[in-house]
Amino acid sequence: MINERAKILIVDDDAMNRVVLSDLLTDEYDIIEAKDGNEAIEILEKKAKEITLVLLDMVMPERDGLEVLKIMNKKGWIKGTPVVMISAETASPQVEKAFSLGVTDFIYRPFDQMVVQKRVRNTISLYVKQMQLSELVTDKIYERTRNSDMLISILSHIVEFRNGESGQHVLHIKKITDILLRALLKRTSEYNLSEEDIGMIATASSMHDIGKITIPDEILNKPGKLTKEEFDIMKQHSMNGAQMLDAIQFFKNEPLMKYAYDICRWHHERWDGRGYPDGLKENEIPISAQVVSIADVYDALTSERCYKPPFSHEKALEMIRNNECGVFNPLLLECLGDVADRLPTELNDQRTSKLSDAEFEKIARSFFESTESSTDNIVYEQYLTERKKSQFFASLQNGITFEYTYEPSLLKVNRNNAKSLSVPKTVVEPENNSSFWNIFGRDNWDEFAKLLHDSQLNNDSFTFNSEMRLKGEKRPCKIKVQQCWNRHDPENPELISVYGSVEFFK
Repeated sequence: MINERAKILIVDDDAMNRVVLSDLLTDEYDIIEAKDGNEAIEILEKKAKEITLVLLDMVMPERDGLEVLKIMNKKGWIKGTPVVMISAETASPQVEKAFSLGVTDFIYRPFDQMVVQKRVRNTISLYVKQMQLSELVTDKIYERTRNSDMLISILSHIVEFRNGESGQHVLHIKKITDILLRALLKRTSEYNLSEEDIGMIATASSMHDIGKITIPDEILNKPGKLTKEEFDIMKQHSMNGAQMLDAIQFFKNEPLMKYAYDICRWHHERWDGRGYPDGLKENEIPISAQVVSIADVYDALTSERCYKPPFSHEKALEMIRNNECGVFNPLLLECLGDVADRLPTELNDQRTSKLSDAEFEKIARSFFESTESSTDNIVYEQYLTERKKSQFFASLQNGITFEYTYEPSLLKVNRNNAKSLSVPKTVVEPENNSSFWNIFGRDNWDEFAKLLHDSQLNNDSFTFNSEMRLKGEKRPCKIKVQQCWNRHDPENPELISVYGSVEFFK
């Protein structure tokens, strides 16, 4: 930490003491002198960051050593500049008080050359080591924070790919959560929230729906209203998400993961006790989950979903206030009113962050291979599949993109593509769907199925030419396919899905 010679500030009203100490230390250190406490404060105001050590006399006129220490604590200088006290007393209430104010060591008069030099040298050495350790810890905290952000990105991206939500959804939830928490902090101190808490809750909010990874596509993306049985399955996502987080060992004891667990499990609880999964009511529900619940509902209402068009900002606020989407903490409804005018502008300013493939791969593997949990392995494999899929789709310039899964038998197409083909975004059991056959044709399906059957595990992409109907007209096209395999059993791999594109020839 010391680039050149360390600087020592000697503070003593006795000129002879300053001369003696200066003579003992000047060979190794640069010396600055102050004749009293007032002058010492003036010097520290200007040069606190340059001074490596303060030798401070206990007893001085006007402002004594203890008063200087109090100011050093108030200004925060004591954190970066160690103080060795000069005293003629070896035991007194003042000595005890000095230690309580942060003094590192004492030098007693009359001065002993070896003792003075040794204690100064040891104090500076200890300070340097502490600063190095502090920097190391700071770096570790930064790296851990960065890694946790990547974990959140990985898990939330999987959810977005699976249920067709906008890539902005996670960012919106995080932003709304942050805004609401700050509004809550202005209204009450009841929930004892610090800046650090707000940051962690907002970050953890990104994982609120990771349990949707476990919900079948035909339920997750159903265009119409869910049946009671389907809704019961959908409700399992909150508990499933909490269990998934509990299985990840990497951040098991971190406050961030505690917040994430609470949010995942309880963000569908309701103030009146009629939510799920545990029927909690009022402040039995963690405040983190309460805030994310409102944020989630607002963004869901103002965004397009497979089952509805977006509502306006004003309509969404009206529905929330009228308890049309559940019952919320009245105080949080007041907070929502406080910030309502800001939300559209704040959300429009959001930008999606991107992580490189190497960063995703490295961090994902470190998280999900840090434990033997089967849940973690499933999440990791799903992440790799979804990441690969997104890259494939992003590389396509034109054409119709699709995905077909075997269990359940399900075909999904891009929203715009579905509109141009006059088919739903999600087709359950397409092999039994007459609309699907009218477009794709039975011969094409048979050829497609044969190519999949004959393909090799290590050769999981191929292209073939065919014909399809587009707006009632039969047209030649090129179909590009990428296969996804379950390789948990290397001797018996299972083809679980395919995705690809259809590009029509001009």
